Amino acid sequence: LIDAFYRKTGVPVVLNTSFNENEPIVNDPEQALDCFMRTKMDMLVLGNNVITR
Repeated sequence: LIDAFYRKTGVPVVLNTSFNENEPIVNDPEQALDCFMRTKMDMLVLGNNVITR
């Protein structure tokens, strides 16, 4: 996975982290949007959609 990502992007790192400290793990797009609305997140990418403040 990391090699494929590197070949496509030139970035040799894949990072998996929570959305925000002290927030529950996001399991679906609805939860991601809810987290985005409640926090100070600058941007949310859901598939081909980019949501910004």
